[in-house]
Amino acid sequence: MKIIAVTNHKGGSAKTTTTVNLAAALAEFGHRVLVIDLDPQGSATQWLGLPLGDRPVLDAYLVRGDVTAVITATTAPGVDLVPASYYLVAADRRQETAIALGIIRALERLPAMWDYVLIDCPPSHSPLALAPLGVAPWVLVPVEARVLALSGIASLVGTMDSVRERLNPNLTLAGVIASRVNRTRHAREVVERLRERFGTLVFDAVVRETISMAEAPSFQLPITRYAPDGPGAEDFRAVARELLDRELRSDEWRVALPDGDDSPRAMLPSKRAQGAPARR
Repeated sequence: MKIIAVTNHKGGSAKTTTTVNLAAALAEFGHRVLVIDLDPQGSATQWLGLPLGDRPVLDAYLVRGDVTAVITATTAPGVDLVPASYYLVAADRRQETAIALGIIRALERLPAMWDYVLIDCPPSHSPLALAPLGVAPWVLVPVEARVLALSGIASLVGTMDSVRERLNPNLTLAGVIASRVNRTRHAREVVERLRERFGTLVFDAVVRETISMAEAPSFQLPITRYAPDGPGAEDFRAVARELLDRELRSDEWRVALPDGDDSPRAMLPSKRAQGAPARR
């Protein structure tokens, strides 16, 4: 069972889009997948056709440290879900820490019933966002092909270093996925800058920006079911295939984070290219 945290410190970076649709694509390939929605907003939960959880979800973490009782099937065949809950928003720092410790216990106690566990992490530096990094061996980072999105991955690299030193020495950046890639020169430069900075850690497959991807959550279906023959489904199947291939070449999942300046400024494309449309 492979536990993968899907995270980025910046909101709107396609974490939920990646979690939901990568899970569905992996399931299409015959793998059992569990999605754990740790974002109190519950976007992954609602996308997969379920309402946000109530107090029992909080109790599963806070009291029992065991989430098996709240796992449910979804609109994606082969994908199960631990739903999010508004109750995951802590009333105070003490409860916040207790919830985070409960998440760690629950992840450590998961039965090996699934091939992959994908965790949709909230976009913050809170204990709720950091807890999965204390357990998960691997991290996937979706990055929107926009200049401001680069600051999120720059911040995350530093956080991963700290977690690796203090809590989880096995934490590894499994890959960076360029998402919401459109036909502008700006998007191309952002992707190029990611490849220059992170090398082979950046997936060859990219996820294009499409109307059907934006519509799919309203129908509570992953893109592989909402528009199975469209470019969005094609892209996520390519991402899933590449993930499986990288796992087979597991040494690539152990590539060290590259040295260099991780500051957002160092990762920016040139001002000239920002927002410049591509010629068609």
